[in-house]
Formats: sequence, C-alpha cells, structure tokens
Amino acid sequence: PVHPLWQSPLTIPGGTRQSPIDIQWRDSVYDPFLKPLKISYDPTTCLHIWNNGYSFLVEFDDSTDRSIIVGGPLENQYRLKQFHFHWGAINDWGSEHTVDSKFYPAELHLVHWNAVEYPSFEEAVMEGNGLAVIGVFLKLGARHEGLQTLVDALPAVRHK
Repeated sequence: PVHPLWQSPLTIPGGTRQSPIDIQWRDSVYDPFLKPLKISYDPTTCLHIWNNGYSFLVEFDDSTDRSIIVGGPLENQYRLKQFHFHWGAINDWGSEHTVDSKFYPAELHLVHWNAVEYPSFEEAVMEGNGLAVIGVFLKLGARHEGLQTLVDALPAVRHK
C-alpha cells in the first residue's frame, strides 16, 4: 500500500531492497540458523540532535567501534551513525513500513554503516551491504523515561 501522504510509490532506484516494505506475516519464514543480533551502544558517543527540515536526527560519533551491532544476518559489524523517527499527522499511521498493511503510529530507525568494508558513511550509503537499519514499530502507551528525555529536548530544535 502507498502511505497516505505519498501520491505514488517512491521511484528512487532500489530494486527489491526499497522502502516502504509491507511485511506479510503469512510469508515470513523462521530461520533457525540466524545468529542473535548483538547491540552494543556507548551513550557517550551521542553527539547532538538536529532538525533537517522534515524530521529530527540524533547523531553519533562513528569514528570508532564504540557503538556497534554485529551478528544476525550481518557479515560484518556496523557502526551507529544516527537515529530518527517517522510519524504521521494522526495516530492511525506514521510508520514507514507496515505489517499486513497495518500502519503503526511511529517508527524508529537506527542507522548503521559497514565500517569494515567502507571508509565513510557517505561511501557505504551507495552500496548494497553498506547500511544496516534497525526499524522499531512504536505504539501509543505509558510514559517512557528514555523517550521522554528525547522529547524534552525537541523544543531546542523546533526550527531547521
């Protein structure tokens, strides 16, 4: 399905590895050989939060391997570069991706890059194995202290 805000699917070249993705539960296959994904983040690598004009990003120092993910389907370890959220004007939809055509109120994307094979984030972006993005669907719920810290900082980046 096309996101309510999009008039047509994205036309950026990407083949079968393009967003948005509608995850079909009935077509999902369990892989018993998939290793656990190990996440190791150092909070001191957080640099700043900024407004790019249509969202806000929280950027990290990715000059070393202090905040990384490894394992799962990944052949290399990947460094955390930034995270951002997708949300909508109403709570019925906001996520970029869907499950069985169902939207979630918001979606968190943690963007990592393959620093083993590429010298920079900018070069990794151009390659098929350059990025690893963890997407987390978000629902409305009780106050979350970790997220509240971030929400409290948002007025400081109200403008681009």
